Amino acid sequence: MSDIFREVEEDVRRERLEKLWKAYGNYAIVALVLVFAGIAGWQFWQRHELAERQKVADAFIAAQRITNAQTAASAFADLARTAPKGYAQVARLSQAGAMLMSGQRDGAIDLYKQLAKDDSGAVGSVARLRAAWALAENASRAELTELLKPLDQPGNAWRPNAREVLAYADYRAMDTKSALKKYSELATDPESPEGLRNRAEAMASFLKNGGAVNYGTVPADAVPPPPQAGAPSEPAPAPAK
Repeated sequence: MSDIFREVEEDVRRERLEKLWKAYGNYAIVALVLVFAGIAGWQFWQRHELAERQKVADAFIAAQRITNAQTAASAFADLARTAPKGYAQVARLSQAGAMLMSGQRDGAIDLYKQLAKDDSGAVGSVARLRAAWALAENASRAELTELLKPLDQPGNAWRPNAREVLAYADYRAMDTKSALKKYSELATDPESPEGLRNRAEAMASFLKNGGAVNYGTVPADAVPPPPQAGAPSEPAPAPAK
């Protein structure tokens, strides 16, 4: 009897499936077609995106290999206009560096500052530091402090780098006491990168040994006085034999 009931159940189930297929079979086929089309479209888009990223990467590497700084700056500027956001930011950063190397200092600093304003991440932080180093030779201490203020905060990973610029600014201003204090702190700061600690230790040692003392100007070479009237002149040297 159990076999008969099983056969009846299977017939009923088959009949129900047939009714469902007749009612919704076309919709199921359309849904499957859409699913497969979506998968194919997504895979095509992924391949397209990968190809585009590869093209941008190749263009970026090609621009990096240009030895003429002014030509490289133009290449990076062109790339920044067409590349996706991430590559565009890095291209603008490289453009500013090439501009600085080619003597376009003011334009490079303006571009660095604009990048720092537009981006609060790594690119903006690097741009802010590079702008500060470009200004460190002749900018006022107050200007550098204001520029580096977003980085010179407790817990900021870029703080040691920012404080190195400020220490150098103190050194340039002959504020030896403040420069020595900052370099000494950086030399022992566990948050400072190893290379920065080594530089800070070297500068601290240099300052401790009086390296920043201003000894004035080098005196001019002594000029012998003109000979007195009637005084015998020195004999001319004998010609070489």
